[in-house]
Amino acid sequence: MTTMTEMENIQKGFQERMDEKELLNCMRCGFCLPSCPTYIVSGYKESQSPRGRIALMKAVYDGLIEPDDEFERSLNLCLGCRACEPVCPAGVNYGFLLEEARDIINQNKKRSLSSQLVHQAVFKHLFPNQNNIENITSLIGFYQRSGLQKAVRKIGFLHLFPNHLREMERVLPEVPKKTNMTKRITRVKPDSIKKATVAFFTGCLMDTVFRETNDATIKLLQKAGCEVVIPQTQVCCGALHGHSGEKELAKKMAKQNIEAFEKEHVDYIVTNAGGCGAFLSDYDHLLKDEPGWEGRVKEVAKKIKDISSVLYEVSFHKENRLVLDEQIITFQDSCHLRNVMHVNEAPRKLLKSIKGAKFCEMENADSCCGSAGIYNIVEPESSMNILNQKMTVIKETNATTIVTANPGCLLQMKLGIERENLRGVRAVHIVDLLQEALM
Repeated sequence: MTTMTEMENIQKGFQERMDEKELLNCMRCGFCLPSCPTYIVSGYKESQSPRGRIALMKAVYDGLIEPDDEFERSLNLCLGCRACEPVCPAGVNYGFLLEEARDIINQNKKRSLSSQLVHQAVFKHLFPNQNNIENITSLIGFYQRSGLQKAVRKIGFLHLFPNHLREMERVLPEVPKKTNMTKRITRVKPDSIKKATVAFFTGCLMDTVFRETNDATIKLLQKAGCEVVIPQTQVCCGALHGHSGEKELAKKMAKQNIEAFEKEHVDYIVTNAGGCGAFLSDYDHLLKDEPGWEGRVKEVAKKIKDISSVLYEVSFHKENRLVLDEQIITFQDSCHLRNVMHVNEAPRKLLKSIKGAKFCEMENADSCCGSAGIYNIVEPESSMNILNQKMTVIKETNATTIVTANPGCLLQMKLGIERENLRGVRAVHIVDLLQEALM
């Protein structure tokens, strides 16, 4: 429970740090309402809409309401999908307001001891250190390959956990061995005449849990005529930190990544995870108040591109034969890839170029699937309600292959398939599907 002293400090933080001009930009027109998943699944509660949350932030800023637990709950229930931004006629940067508000609350509110320990373990020790992520991943791999997973399931140990966590355990991908997560070479040559030189942002979970997808990304770039540079000093993008009220840690990682990539003279910096790409491209906002970083961050941020955009621009789909067995494909947009990086046509055109596959657009493909980083873990009820709606429209397409462009979305789609018991249906990353189709 938020104490009076904490609420006073939070309110002071709002007055000192929140952008009043941005808060006032919201015209309360309501154009954002049909695009907001939490507004819809809440039964159209104003406090669960972008417009309502901005109104609450402004009220705290003006001292009209206290930033109590109910206020914090409203912000925490937001997915941060930023679907409200493209439809906003005033161009309100809602995502930046949300991150700043969460950071102010996090910096001024004391958490329980257990919460502090988990927070420190995840945000300060796990994600900033790639070796720690590799160690955790290798433990998961041991759990999967040693027979322990089968034993745990057989004796019913997993029933001690909430249902949504049991379901997530069933859809975890088979992770690589520690020996397969060695440092990558720093440069690989294209398979044909060089069209571009690109740097590859490998990410943290993408280069461990989804290592094979990263391997496929490099192979596709090589096949497309790209020389690929892989800086060894890059780290986690910091998105999870930035979205969860740990902006100082996010800034620290952002600076390390900028230093890693600015040394490379490349045409693009390529990502294969929509959430990472969006946060990387927003580094200029994250570091806007950091002296000496403005020019450096802009040079890096303007080069960020999603893998699908790069492949489409170099005509990968026209210069290579892509064939699959007969199947129906549908595409689930990554919220941040579409709403922040404004990429939606390139992945669809690549998928439509695959022979033997029929592309079927699902209704509201641009709406959030409910994954949103760790939202499906910390807010399972809201997340599953959103996923249920998503699976309803997916089933209407009769798709046998659900394609995504972000690891969180991929796991959420796998979870939806598991929950709906959809036999013969799979979820794959677009990179893995293109690699599979490449003749």
